[in-house]
Amino acid sequence: MSISELGIIFVVALVCSCCGFYKYVWFMSIGYGLAVAGIGVSLLFMFGKSLTIGTLLLCMVMIMYGTRLSSFLFVREMRNKAYQKVLAKVSKSDKKMPFLVKLILWFLLCGMYVLQTICVYSRFAHKVEDSMIVYISAFISLTGIVIESLADLEKSNQKKLRKDMVATKGLYKYVRCPNYNGEIIFWTGIFLSGIGAIHGYVEWTMAFIGYVLILYVMFDGAKRLEKRQKENYGELEEYWDYVDSTPILFPFVPIYHLSKTARR
Repeated sequence: MSISELGIIFVVALVCSCCGFYKYVWFMSIGYGLAVAGIGVSLLFMFGKSLTIGTLLLCMVMIMYGTRLSSFLFVREMRNKAYQKVLAKVSKSDKKMPFLVKLILWFLLCGMYVLQTICVYSRFAHKVEDSMIVYISAFISLTGIVIESLADLEKSNQKKLRKDMVATKGLYKYVRCPNYNGEIIFWTGIFLSGIGAIHGYVEWTMAFIGYVLILYVMFDGAKRLEKRQKENYGELEEYWDYVDSTPILFPFVPIYHLSKTARR
């Protein structure tokens, strides 16, 4: 593992996510997707001569994931009036946020993006030959992308029919946040790709921290979404029937709430 190579990946993440200076939430949304895709592209250029089928697949799923996520979020922000209202509130906070705070946030988040993708980098850095775990990991990550994409599409279609209720059909019949579930599955695949490639306690600690951080972000995102949905739909009895009987993050795992919530 080379500090200079990690430095290049970090700079790529910084460049790709600098759109956050326009709206700071973009550091964690559109910029986040662009950074992951950018890291995938940079790995292909940096290690093109030692590319294998397995590492090519991992880079491609990273590029697919980041490109899809950033484009989806950008289009949603431009077209969705309800989401524009949410961002309007954020914009007020954005104007009050000091530049130095944005700068620190930018650096910290890009450091996290590097840690999240370090398992893929390690396969290149240590010139590890492909094994079954690489293909399994790529398949798991691809499955996460499919779930996340389908969840976003289903939610969009259902909200067109009923704006006064959360999505409850399709994947939402089994889990309330299938998009976050897909995200977790994607990063689980990336994390597993480090098996047989990561060397030593330091590298494993870095990879583990990156994986735990994204899990925390997903759980926290689901928790905050649950609070917003309660504010918007908490007067509906059918909403409570749905959330009290449908797991919030993992299908068939009876965890229904992450925040303190109760029927009004």
